Amino acid sequence: MKFYKMHGIGNDYIYFDCMKEELEDPGKLSVRLSDRHFSVGGDGVILLCPSSVADCKMRMFNADGSEGKMCGNGIRCVGKLASDLGYVKGDTCAVETLSGVKTLKLFFDEKGLVSSVRVDMGAPVLAGKDIPSVFDEPSVVGKSVEIGGEAHTVTLVSMGNPHCVVYEDPEKVDLENIGPLFECSPLFPERINTEFVRVNGKNDLSMRVWERGSGETLACGTGACAAAVASVLNGYCQKNEEITFHLLGGDLKITYTDETVYMEGGAALAFTGDVEI
Repeated sequence: MKFYKMHGIGNDYIYFDCMKEELEDPGKLSVRLSDRHFSVGGDGVILLCPSSVADCKMRMFNADGSEGKMCGNGIRCVGKLASDLGYVKGDTCAVETLSGVKTLKLFFDEKGLVSSVRVDMGAPVLAGKDIPSVFDEPSVVGKSVEIGGEAHTVTLVSMGNPHCVVYEDPEKVDLENIGPLFECSPLFPERINTEFVRVNGKNDLSMRVWERGSGETLACGTGACAAAVASVLNGYCQKNEEITFHLLGGDLKITYTDETVYMEGGAALAFTGDVEI
């Protein structure tokens, strides 16, 4: 079966066109193909599928085989793939996800191919129980918790995926050790993605992320959106202003409004190939 290796500022996935052909057991396939030494390599597998309510449907599987509800960098590449393959015309694309239908604005290069995408990510979820977490509060902002025997101050936001935002210098964090402790903490019954954020200046932040099921990735779209919301809630940034996030793989532009969160960033095709499944 043909695959498309794509990435959104380094957050790379293996994409399959399933608009006309189904793929059996994609979770198991994701585990096998995501291996960077013995297979294609990636942060997981994403399927482009038919939808009765949108132009297409996205299914996303992490490197450990678990299915994710949403992927910010991944959905940008889904918009590019749907456009490049001719499934959508024009500069908009509606994508069905497990977190609802998301509307994409497509931007094209001089060759007429999608080079970047702006996504309406929808309103954030702030209620502690809905993240989900053990905290039964309308919002969890600047809360002191204990992870791995150490105190941390966290803000919780769900953008379809659960996120825990921590304002600790990402360059000084031992992410390989602390990341799994956050991910598997009993505070988060469905595990958690964790962003370590440094405020550089007005609307300028740096971030590293530990993603549940994948470990550290070069970028995380929903994570940057969650961190933007958290930064407004904690008083570091303002609503309706574009915030630049510097991630290991590149930059994302996030704007948090009263109604929604907008995310804009690149979408690139690395290469195509065929794999026996």
